[in-house]
Amino acid sequence: MNIDGKAWRTIWLEAGGRSIAVIDQTQLPHTFTTRSLTSLDQAAEAITTMVVRGAPLIGVTGAYGLMLALQADPSDGALAAAFTQLLATRPTAVNLQWALERVRERVLPLAPAQRALAAQQEAGAIAEEDVLMCEAIGDHGLRLFQELAARRPASRQQEPFNLLTHCNAGWLATVDWGTALAPIYKAHRAGLQVHVWVDETRPRNQGASLTAFELGREGVPHTVIVDNAGGHLMQLGQVDAVIVGSDRTTRSGDVCNKIGTYLKALAAHDNGVPFYVALPASTIDWSISDGVAEIPIEARSEREVTHIQGLVSPVAGAALGESPRGEASVVSLTQVQLTPTGSRGFNPAFDVTPARLVTALITERGVVSASEEGLKQLYGVG
Repeated sequence: MNIDGKAWRTIWLEAGGRSIAVIDQTQLPHTFTTRSLTSLDQAAEAITTMVVRGAPLIGVTGAYGLMLALQADPSDGALAAAFTQLLATRPTAVNLQWALERVRERVLPLAPAQRALAAQQEAGAIAEEDVLMCEAIGDHGLRLFQELAARRPASRQQEPFNLLTHCNAGWLATVDWGTALAPIYKAHRAGLQVHVWVDETRPRNQGASLTAFELGREGVPHTVIVDNAGGHLMQLGQVDAVIVGSDRTTRSGDVCNKIGTYLKALAAHDNGVPFYVALPASTIDWSISDGVAEIPIEARSEREVTHIQGLVSPVAGAALGESPRGEASVVSLTQVQLTPTGSRGFNPAFDVTPARLVTALITERGVVSASEEGLKQLYGVG
């Protein structure tokens, strides 16, 4: 996607394939900087600390992490250890396991000297496939939005088509385009008058920090709202549809996404607002059916609840925005405490929305019901 007229992806090879570079998402939206990852430990740390985040991007980063590990030691033991270390970084999103297994299966039959290059090629293929899948999700979602907008009463045809989204499922969560935001970008570029209600998405504020950053750079009209305002807007008829991403989708259509998604689905159901989930095939976990019972929910640090990061002030004479790579940040960021000293925090990162609350799934192969029958028919499984 574009940032001030320059095309960017979230991850790319550098130094002749000896390292990878990523956008440091912990610094957004106030400064734009990149980080080089040259080792397995650095790749794992980037996933754990959410320098990179979003299920598809985590998967690609993990795949390249195996490449970095094999460059240092291509033995079977090192491969197994690297696989285990990377898999443990984020337990909920299934894309990570899927990508790691794909690279492992690709390199295991090879001689050790051939493994690092094969891992690089496989990780690159996963990245390119992710871009194509996300763009296809955008195309299918665009047609759906156009149909929904056209069905509105004549009195509303000149009004913006209002969408509500939760967390960040844009290009920052993938390699490019995004999942839930891809149809929005496609709609905006196609001339559909869209407006996006952006949930702040506590506690890490990925909506306020990342989704708003993306939409602003693309020129998409949007408004940041507190997490608890979505139901109110639906009651007032100011939301035409909800669209979110997914970190893991069961074969029955249950959707695990950022904490708070379930509440939005309940509000949408109560108010007759369609609730869509956009996801690539790599996010489907065919091995499980009951999302609430079977998906492990990551519990993150309580400090993310008790503290918040924000902008203090720009450095004198410097403008906000991107800082050239390699130079000091042009802004000053700090963390402040929100809660009384001694108050504990609980920080589940995800929740599960049952399939019955999902109007449809938007995938790279088309729009389908959130059901085992629908998914199997679409993907030829079973």
